[in-house]
Amino acid sequence: MAAIIQVENVSKTYRVGKVDVPAVRGVSFEVEQGDFLSLVGPSGSGKSTLFYILGGLAQADSGRVLIGGTDFSAATDSERTHLRRKKIGFVFQKFNLLPTLSARDNICIAQDIAGADADNDPDYFRHITELLGIAKRLDHRPSELSGGEQQRVALARALINKPAIVLADEPTGNLDTQNSTVVLDMLRRSNKELGQTVLMITHNPEAAGYGNRILHFRDGQVVTPNLDPQWAGAAH
Repeated sequence: MAAIIQVENVSKTYRVGKVDVPAVRGVSFEVEQGDFLSLVGPSGSGKSTLFYILGGLAQADSGRVLIGGTDFSAATDSERTHLRRKKIGFVFQKFNLLPTLSARDNICIAQDIAGADADNDPDYFRHITELLGIAKRLDHRPSELSGGEQQRVALARALINKPAIVLADEPTGNLDTQNSTVVLDMLRRSNKELGQTVLMITHNPEAAGYGNRILHFRDGQVVTPNLDPQWAGAAH
C-alpha cells in the first residue's frame, strides 16, 4: 500500500533569546494509507512541533513532508490551506471550539470552511454524533459541556468531512478514563470502518496501544524502543 504521509529528514529549530533549541532533528518515516500510527514520547520531546509541521501549520527549517504525494514544504500558503481543508482533520488537546457557537455549529463550521469540497451528508452527521454520545447536546455551547463532551465535539468536527488523514495531538490529554476510551474507540473506528489514516501524538502508552504501529520519539528524534525504555512497554 502506498504511503500517504512521507517525512524526509525534517528538522526544526527555535531561537530562544540567544540560544538555538532543536525541536525536531532529521526525522524520517512513512505512514501508509489506512494506517493508525501512534507517535509516543515524553513532554518536551518535540512531537507536537512535528505534528504542526505534518499538518502544514508550521514550516520545517529543512527536509520535506509529502501528503498524498504533494510536497507540503514547497506549497504556497493557499495550496497548504486547500490541502488541509480537503484531506486533513485535526484534533487538538485543548479542543479549540468557538465559545459563541453551539456544538452543532462548531461541527458544521468545518463543512463551511471546506466549501465545495464538503460532503454534506446528514446521515453521516447523525451517525458520528450518536456514536460519540453528543447527539442530545448539539444545541449547547462549549461552556455548557463537560471537557469530555467538548473533545467529542472536536473529534466530530475533525471527522465530519471524511478526511483521508486524521491528525490528533494528545486527544486524551485533558480527559478522564471514560471519555478517553470514547475518543480512542472513535479514532480506531474511523480508521477501521472508513479507512482513514490516523496519526496520533501521545505521551500515554495505553492510548498509543490503540494504534497498529508505534514510533517512539525523544529529543526530537525517532528512537528504537530498546534505546527508550520508558516506552518499550507500550501495549499494542
